[in-house]
Amino acid sequence: MKKAACFFAVFCLTVMLAACGGKSGSTESAQQIPAEDRVSESAQQTPAEDRVSESTQQTSVGDRVSESAQQTSVGDSGSESAMQTSAEADSANSETGMSADITDTGFETAADTDSEEASNLSEMESEEANADVDVDADQAQKGRLLYMGHASLRITAPEGKVIYIDPYAGQGYEPAADLILVTHGHYDHFDMDKVANRNPDCRIITWQEALADGTHQTFDLGFAAIEAVEAGNNQYHSTDECVGYIVVLTDGTSVYVTGDTSTTQQMPSLAEKEIDYAFFCCDGIYNMDLEEAAQCAELVGAKYNTPYHMTAADSGALFDRTRAEQFKVPNLLIIEDGQEIELK
Repeated sequence: MKKAACFFAVFCLTVMLAACGGKSGSTESAQQIPAEDRVSESAQQTPAEDRVSESTQQTSVGDRVSESAQQTSVGDSGSESAMQTSAEADSANSETGMSADITDTGFETAADTDSEEASNLSEMESEEANADVDVDADQAQKGRLLYMGHASLRITAPEGKVIYIDPYAGQGYEPAADLILVTHGHYDHFDMDKVANRNPDCRIITWQEALADGTHQTFDLGFAAIEAVEAGNNQYHSTDECVGYIVVLTDGTSVYVTGDTSTTQQMPSLAEKEIDYAFFCCDGIYNMDLEEAAQCAELVGAKYNTPYHMTAADSGALFDRTRAEQFKVPNLLIIEDGQEIELK
């Protein structure tokens, strides 16, 4: 029994010593193993489930990194989408802005166009108004001629001055006279009572003043220049007692009246004067007939040729349309008694 007790005691002591020695060896072993080996050993000693958990955690972190990357990618994609959307929006806004600009420009252009059209219209209206004024001014500046019948004429100068030639026939003697011209002394050319209305400074020029000193005179009245020319030259009319007249107005228009006459030596030289309107007597009784008058018209070469004094005064006719139409001349201008024309 004692031996058994001793054996037990020894066994216990041996176990204790073994336990102590194991601890010491473990400590020394732990001290001698490098840190990374200990980590590895610790990892090896880590229970399997812990390692699985740890791996899961690591995988989870990787997944999270991957997810983050994916999210980043998605974010990038979203950013790209946002950028595209922004670009599209900018493009849309730009197009809208352009449309707005175009629309605004369109309105401005329309407004400008309307304004320009209104301005142009105003200018056109102004020009038309000015043109009307110019036309009125031109009309006011043009002379006029009234054929009163037989050998009687009334000329109104551009300034409004009134000239009567051989007053006798027809109507139209109301305007006050500024000048009276008489070609010769026969009654059918010299009825001064017809021109009762005269301005205080009215000038009267008869064949006598026109042939002063035996030569054909010229007269400058300001509103008209008067030149006496040769007339008569037949058995009823002497060149010493008859004249014709060339009246030149301030606008340059010229009117020639032959008076009672036949062909004269001076007529060919009148072509140099480039007369505008020429009146040729052509009754064929006391003066030249239509044929001779036509020859005289060719000599003078006026712009317009008009027959007058187509019948004898004692016939009572102041105008004869048939004879007027038989006046075969270039540039024939027939003016009936009582008709007034504008001198061009």
